[in-house]
Amino acid sequence: MSRGIVALLGALAVAAAILAPGPARAVGPYPDLGSCTIFPDPPASLAPQAPSLPTETAWNQNIAKAPRAANSAKVIAYIDSHGGTAIHPDFGSPRAYGFPYVVVGSGTRRLPIHYTAYGSESSPGPFPIPTNAPVEGGAGSNGDRHVIAVDRSTCKLYELYRAFPKSKPKPRWDADAGVEWDLRSAALRPDGWTSADAAGLPIFPGLVRYDEAAAGHVDHAIRVTMDVTRDAYIHPASHCAGSTADGAAPPMGLRLRLKAGYPLGGMGTAARAIAVAMKEYGLIVADNGSNWYVSGTSDRRWNDEELDALKAIPGSAFEVVRSAAPVRPC
Repeated sequence: MSRGIVALLGALAVAAAILAPGPARAVGPYPDLGSCTIFPDPPASLAPQAPSLPTETAWNQNIAKAPRAANSAKVIAYIDSHGGTAIHPDFGSPRAYGFPYVVVGSGTRRLPIHYTAYGSESSPGPFPIPTNAPVEGGAGSNGDRHVIAVDRSTCKLYELYRAFPKSKPKPRWDADAGVEWDLRSAALRPDGWTSADAAGLPIFPGLVRYDEAAAGHVDHAIRVTMDVTRDAYIHPASHCAGSTADGAAPPMGLRLRLKAGYPLGGMGTAARAIAVAMKEYGLIVADNGSNWYVSGTSDRRWNDEELDALKAIPGSAFEVVRSAAPVRPC
């Protein structure tokens, strides 16, 4: 078989994966993102000791040597006194577990978005999200129902919250909130605006994806939820949904880091890669939810027994990273 035919068959396979029905996409493997990066990297001139950055470049910033926040011990103690006290991977192999997403291309039909709650803080649409795109929790779920799509032809990310596909009178999505993100830009949401996540942050860049973990390198910060959050935020977050003004409670956008000396012996490749990322890139508080629950993609290839090793990591093994931006009360 000629190399030209092989290349053509490969291209057709990728196209088929992009256009495949929703259920097959929901459990992986997922098509690659082509030439798209997931937000810009920090400036090459940035010192390793720099605090956590106040733009979307923070997702790709190695904060292993960043300064620790002065109130770190108080914040960790507060978190552990208000919920679970150990890491929990909130993703795995079952279809309804974790965040599914869809990769679309230039030919994908753009559908109107009818907003049912936060339309004034949402991108107007239309979005290139097929009505059969996978929904977090499954098509019949009644939870957050996030829907995530990446258009690899434009390097745009589309995220919906509480999204329901509608076929009549014409195809559309009904959603509480939605955002179109430019993956080539580090720009923030306007202060006070929400997104598909309570913190006003994008969801997709903080998800642990199987391919990167299996390859041994997770080179970005990871989304984490907390039981109780402060009614405040730190850039790049732009919104809060807290229930307390206590200065020890974690605000949205807070960055945490697994302590450098925490031992990682005995972990499999994927679990170790995730734990190393927690040391090098850390966690970013993005939503209210169960304490220390970290987010990843729904993917049938996850080894749930291997991921269980992460559950042994206690919250007390983390510290708070100082941010370049101030805490903004709501």
